[in-house]
Amino acid sequence: MKEDPSMTTDPASVDVPRGLKGVVVTETRLSDVRGREGFYHYRQYSAIDLAERRTFEDVWHLMLLGTLPSGEERERFAGRTLPLRRVPDALRPLLPALAASGRGGQLDNVRSAISAAGAVRGMRPLYDLDPGERLDDALFVTALMPTLLTALHRLADGLEPVEPRDDLGHAANYLYMLTGRVPSPDHARAVEQYLISTVDHGFNASTFTARVIASTGADLASCVAGALGALSGPLHGGAPSRALDTLDAIGSPDRIDAWVRERVLAGDRIMGFGHPVYRTEDPRSRMLSGIAKGFGGDLVDFAHEVERRVVDILAELKPGRELHTNVEFYAGVVMEICGIPRSMFTPTFAAARTVGWSANILEQAEDSKIIRPSARYVGDPPPQPVPADPRAG
Repeated sequence: MKEDPSMTTDPASVDVPRGLKGVVVTETRLSDVRGREGFYHYRQYSAIDLAERRTFEDVWHLMLLGTLPSGEERERFAGRTLPLRRVPDALRPLLPALAASGRGGQLDNVRSAISAAGAVRGMRPLYDLDPGERLDDALFVTALMPTLLTALHRLADGLEPVEPRDDLGHAANYLYMLTGRVPSPDHARAVEQYLISTVDHGFNASTFTARVIASTGADLASCVAGALGALSGPLHGGAPSRALDTLDAIGSPDRIDAWVRERVLAGDRIMGFGHPVYRTEDPRSRMLSGIAKGFGGDLVDFAHEVERRVVDILAELKPGRELHTNVEFYAGVVMEICGIPRSMFTPTFAAARTVGWSANILEQAEDSKIIRPSARYVGDPPPQPVPADPRAG
């Protein structure tokens, strides 16, 4: 029997890098990111190949059920998930209040909505469910998330939510519920490819958060709500809109060099560039750049010129420190072209990543071991005398 290191080592004596960087905490069958190669995959398939060749529904099936579906399996999956797109009747009256109350945008509001959806459904702890029941909850949450996000957005703008249509695919339906208009096929496909490319991406902060909560045996909605909370932090989510804000701040091609040099010399981060894992070009950025080029136009031309000059200036001022565009840079450009409001850029990312979170939650639920690391205490040495209560005098 293999010895468990945790049984022979004092947890407080094990040093790991800050932020757990590079620390392997478990094994997974779901995905991996190979940063030095500029490659990542879902199960055994290249994520970019999937984005270029398959539908979002196929990838959804792959992540949660383990295989790419056949034609018959695709029809069965649609029959199982299409009814789950609709907001439960008991949840509908809560949405206007949620949409009106949050100051942090619909990502914050949907966190409350998904918790309420779990309560309305009567979700039980993962610990008490068999694998089939866990899958049912995962399909419910992943199908409902786009509907909740778009309904909350429209209600916040004083508009009525748009009901999902069974004749539209996942991405086209998302754009339809968001805008009230059936999207063009090229816009729907561009958004679908973006959604596929962001379904999962290793043990990022929100995915790890979801797995930590799942390790306690909590219900699936609680796990997803926790992941949404992690994603709402500015160091994790929000970069697509901030990357476009960078383009707005530069304004015109003649201002690129001066603006970039000033930021680099000041040590400021240029949003949309660099990634904590990739040491080469982000494959998601490469794909989305190609999609943007297919649309063309002034925004795309400007974005490519900014990318070229930022890379050149960084190479000049920070030699040896390669920084390339990451997924957020061209994601913002593509979503802007396809009519998604900037306030919905990160929520759109969440609509896709909910599939990855849910797949990780299901995988974690197979392991009965709770994730419980330790911390080293570095405060004043105990025990100290407790001062007398001043009220006693």
